[in-house]
Amino acid sequence: MTTLQPTSDVAAGVLEPAALRATLAQVMAGSAYLRGKLEAAGVRPEEITSPEDLSSLPFTTKQELRETPLLEYAAVPAERIVRIHASSGTTGRRTICGYTAQDLEDWTAMFARCFRYAGLTPADRVQLAVGYGLWTAGVGFQAGAERVGAMVVPTGPGNTEMQLEMMRELGSTVVCATSSYALMLAELVDKRGLRPELALRVAITGSERWGEATRARIESLLGVETFDLYGLTELWGPGTGVECSRHDGIHLWSDHYHTEIINPETLAPVAPGEVGEIVVTTLNKQATPLIRYRTRDLSYLYPEPCPCGSPFPRIGRVLGRSDDQIKVRGVIFLPMQVDTVLADLPGAGPEFQAHVSRDTSGRDTLTIKVEAESSAVADELARRLHDKIGLRVEVEPVEPGSLPRSERKTQRVFDHREL
Repeated sequence: MTTLQPTSDVAAGVLEPAALRATLAQVMAGSAYLRGKLEAAGVRPEEITSPEDLSSLPFTTKQELRETPLLEYAAVPAERIVRIHASSGTTGRRTICGYTAQDLEDWTAMFARCFRYAGLTPADRVQLAVGYGLWTAGVGFQAGAERVGAMVVPTGPGNTEMQLEMMRELGSTVVCATSSYALMLAELVDKRGLRPELALRVAITGSERWGEATRARIESLLGVETFDLYGLTELWGPGTGVECSRHDGIHLWSDHYHTEIINPETLAPVAPGEVGEIVVTTLNKQATPLIRYRTRDLSYLYPEPCPCGSPFPRIGRVLGRSDDQIKVRGVIFLPMQVDTVLADLPGAGPEFQAHVSRDTSGRDTLTIKVEAESSAVADELARRLHDKIGLRVEVEPVEPGSLPRSERKTQRVFDHREL
């Protein structure tokens, strides 16, 4: 792994008041929406003198970005915006974001850093089975890989036969895809016995939460090392953080943005190691900057530096979303709890679906559909889930390979209750 030195002291995860003041000054000068929001909160950039002053700033939410016209939110004139991207709309209306030329340069540099942390070099051939268009993935992955100097094979998502053809013909060494699609490709490669014909050594994936069970299956079937990316459209896109070769947390590019972890209910900061919601504040994003943006992603900060030697702080792999938490009979359920159990359960596949319903008596029920080799495996999963989350769970075994795989994001939680 190539460890890059920080471009400023904030790379160590400590917020510099001067950097925050500069961001606030830019925001208040350029963004009509954010200026009104900050003025209403009594914020004055010149009064920001310590890292603790960040807590005096108001939060920003996805709903605000969705409901505010782009040019009212943007902190630069329209003529400086050279590109538009939008979120996939998985959780509702699309979030539209603008980029200046410098925003794109910064994003490319961050993405290239991700690839270098994953060990990519100009000798690699990188197959991009990710979405192009309004979605941030395709062009972000491509720009980063080209900056590293690797050969790019922009296949896009889907068209699985073409993916396999390009892998064999071009000797692709790296594949980038959602975890669902990487799993689909891995299972097909295994079924057809194609692994000896492939040169793959690395799989880089993100855009959806995925667990160790999925990682283990992708790695075993493809013979690759997998790396988890972090990112969201509002925060440039994917490529704003990545695992190092230790696979113990995700390094965040804190020379470009600052990260807090808060309790999603009380909004108070939590201690390192405690799970909470990721909140980000950009330090150099020009077109659509973020001030204490609530990502809804759940994770935790590592209190200590990574033994790999990287100067950048780490968060744990995303456990889920604060708005994905489901209460079942008064107990909070997170999909990652199923991932964790599946990773250590022989005979069970990595894919699952969680269905929450309400019976005629008004009692909530939780049913987990899982690919299992036998009913005994399903019974053992039910026992382990009860021990882990304190709920009696119905487990419905289904045929291996029968649950949906997708080239994009796969829905795994279904709430059928009328709330």
